[in-house]
Amino acid sequence: LLEKMADISLKEAALIVGVVAACYWNSLFCGFVFDDVSAILDNKDLHPSTPLKNLFQNDFWGTPMSEERSHKSYRPLTVLTFRLNYLFSELNAVSYHFLNLVFHVVVCIVFLKVCKLFLDNRSSIVASLLFAVHPIHTEAVTGVVGRAELLSSIFFLAAFLSYTKSKGPDNTIVWTPMAVTVFLVAVATLCKEQGITVVGICCVYEVFIAQGYTLPALLDIAVQILRGKGSIPFSMLQTLLKLIVLMFSTLLLVVVRVQVIQSQLPVFTRFDNPAAVSPSPARQLTFNYLLPVNAWLLLNPSELCCDWTMGTIPLVESLLDVRNIATLTFFCFLGSLMVFSLRYPGDSSKTVLMALCLIVLPFIPASNLFFPVGFVVAERVLYVPSMGFCILVAHGWRKLSNKSVLRKISWVCLAAVLFTHALKTLHRNWDWQSEYTLFMSALKVNKNNAKLWNNVGHALENEKNFERALQFFIQATQVQPDDIGAHMNVGRTYKNLNKTKEAEESYMIAKSLMPQIIPGKKYAARVAPNHLNVYINLANLIRANESRLEEADQLYRQAISMRPDFKQAYISRGELLLKMNKPLKAKEAYLRALELDRTNADLWYNLAIVYIELKDPTEALKNFNQALELNPTHKLALFNSALLMQESGDARLRPEAKQRLLHYVKEEPQDSNGYFNLGMLAMDDKKDMEAEAWMKKAIRLQPNFRSALFNLALLYSQTGKELMALPVLEDLLRYYPDHTKGLILKGDILMNQKKDIVGAKMCFEKILELDPSNVQGKHNLCVVYFEEKDLIKAEKCLVETLALAPHEEYIQRHLNIVRSKIASLGAVEQSSLPSDGTAATEAKKNSFRNLKEAKSEKTTAQSRVDNKEHSKNKKPTKKSSVDKETPKKSTKEIKDIEKKRVAALKRLEEIERILNGE
Repeated sequence: LLEKMADISLKEAALIVGVVAACYWNSLFCGFVFDDVSAILDNKDLHPSTPLKNLFQNDFWGTPMSEERSHKSYRPLTVLTFRLNYLFSELNAVSYHFLNLVFHVVVCIVFLKVCKLFLDNRSSIVASLLFAVHPIHTEAVTGVVGRAELLSSIFFLAAFLSYTKSKGPDNTIVWTPMAVTVFLVAVATLCKEQGITVVGICCVYEVFIAQGYTLPALLDIAVQILRGKGSIPFSMLQTLLKLIVLMFSTLLLVVVRVQVIQSQLPVFTRFDNPAAVSPSPARQLTFNYLLPVNAWLLLNPSELCCDWTMGTIPLVESLLDVRNIATLTFFCFLGSLMVFSLRYPGDSSKTVLMALCLIVLPFIPASNLFFPVGFVVAERVLYVPSMGFCILVAHGWRKLSNKSVLRKISWVCLAAVLFTHALKTLHRNWDWQSEYTLFMSALKVNKNNAKLWNNVGHALENEKNFERALQFFIQATQVQPDDIGAHMNVGRTYKNLNKTKEAEESYMIAKSLMPQIIPGKKYAARVAPNHLNVYINLANLIRANESRLEEADQLYRQAISMRPDFKQAYISRGELLLKMNKPLKAKEAYLRALELDRTNADLWYNLAIVYIELKDPTEALKNFNQALELNPTHKLALFNSALLMQESGDARLRPEAKQRLLHYVKEEPQDSNGYFNLGMLAMDDKKDMEAEAWMKKAIRLQPNFRSALFNLALLYSQTGKELMALPVLEDLLRYYPDHTKGLILKGDILMNQKKDIVGAKMCFEKILELDPSNVQGKHNLCVVYFEEKDLIKAEKCLVETLALAPHEEYIQRHLNIVRSKIASLGAVEQSSLPSDGTAATEAKKNSFRNLKEAKSEKTTAQSRVDNKEHSKNKKPTKKSSVDKETPKKSTKEIKDIEKKRVAALKRLEEIERILNGE
């Protein structure tokens, strides 16, 4: 046999590459669909910032293996290839699909090498070409997550080829290929679990191919030994030693695998695999019927579907079900092939035996024989079994083509099969272009699967087409009325359509379908973990009503009582408790969540917000920093920590605050708040030109940005560019006509720079219309009366102002000055008073004094978590809405205020000297 194994020629390799490229070129135009979303888009293990060790601690979907919601799919080497894709092209789907195509080419070439062990050269090429074009492989090749099948198959076949070299002269053992085989088996298993089944194929190969035994011959030897009439041959002892080494290594791998899943099987619901939770005999009859269903997909891949769960294949509940005939026929055919291959010697029987091994053994993990799986039928798990099928077809074709009568027909049939399969594969690839096209193509095959209706709804929902999405979600509830997830989807869509009442009704239906708590039985083991999100979603909905906050809290606590490790419930409850003004309890909730997951940057961020509420900025900053250690691009942590540093008044923190804001605007270039706060930092540092540039950028992005407009005007005013401030103030007052500080500043500039007494008077009168008790506006209006030389009116105005602020010394002094003027000049001389603008100047300085809080219109962070409802298998994402208009005064600002106050007092003294001198 080893002599028959020939190397692959360049022409053969080129032929395979060309055929695969012709069939799968359009897969490069497909996106990330179905399971790709969880495994690629939502999987943080792909990011360079995630430690490599996480790949070996988490499952295929990025969930820690220790968590109950983990699918226990341990494929770290496959995830490592995804990570390499991400490193070179991030989330550009083309590179992922291209690498899958390359891996499929490699599998086809290695498979050709394996075929040459059991078939002639021509038949081997036929088997390899059929494998290359078979439409059943589109899910494994075009679906990115199918890479697990591709990688595992490469090492699976390589391990088998290595084992074929372990037999030396005179039946001796060559240990190097044996060691390589064991290593490759381990690698194949780390790509996908079914890789371990190659050990069984190696055992069959060793006994029936390498040693040439048949089943009757083995029975004969066993009987002779049991009767004591013979001893075990040396060659058989060598074979037993090899088998023991193989089995021991396999056992070791199994033990390690069990340790990795921590002796826990994944939690699946009856919707994933209805037969798994059905009573006898329906369970056994259905599982057996699924075998001919899979065989039929290999024989006739005309109707392919990406999801065969739920009601796709109705349960076989009776022995009288006509589908049992298909099961019986399948087992009869399979049994006859096994008898032929095991009983008779010869190359033909050996070829059939190895083909059967490739069909049966790799399929065992997906057969529900040893443990339930999370699907009914999955096309991608037929990737390796189809190799055996292709060998059988090629072997049968060779038998037919060797007969002169059937030679032409056999070639015509072969060409037709290869051509139609290639066309079907090419056409099927387009179905994987988007989630919508994929699930709509599946609904053409099967309309009894509620999951498909749900997934079409999800695809439309992602496109913000909520009305159409709702139609598909409602159809899912009609197809499967007890599908909790479908009712949750209906509720979420109603919420997106602002139909709160209908949303709550749908969530209540979903909640009523949850299994009842059974004393002494672990609740979480009987329900899909994501179904518990119905409590979260319902609570998130009703907490919008201030009168129902306690009711929402009760729902969160109910979810936690059902599943104490329900991290999302703690997060949501923490946010609610903040809303209820219970920061200490919120802190407890977040600390409990951190006990479950200390690597979650959002949790550290939320805890920082709690410390802000507790007036503990030092601890808040520590938690922001922890969030940024875990996720350096955490936008909200960057923004809010920078503001916290800015508000601290500590000049030493300003450079770091600036760096974080610069990082933030790089991540969020369209958020004007980032540029505004950079401008405020520059103002603190007296970098006026830089501050002006940042403010202008913020206003370009958001022309009605209240704080940016006012602070830019204030910046101009403080730097002697009062006339440049006027158009900015005009914009501010156009958007916000009642902006008191803007009116004061505008009036001050009009009076002192433009000498527009009328315009200034209108500004101050507008202020008093809005707020008759506004001291600054009232005082400045008094100054206008003084400028108008109406001392009697100015006196009356100042008396009224003093009544509003009896403790303001400057108002009393101004009143005394005016009264002194009236007394010294008399009523006749009032009109001769000089209008030298000194009172207006005094007003300007006092205006600035009362505008001392203007710079406090900085953006501060008061964050709240708004949990997004869960769709599909996606993990929940935490978003925060930040109130960026809350005024606060920093220590630096207070110092600036005092400086302005001192300057105003000096000016006041000067005015008083001038007036008294008159």
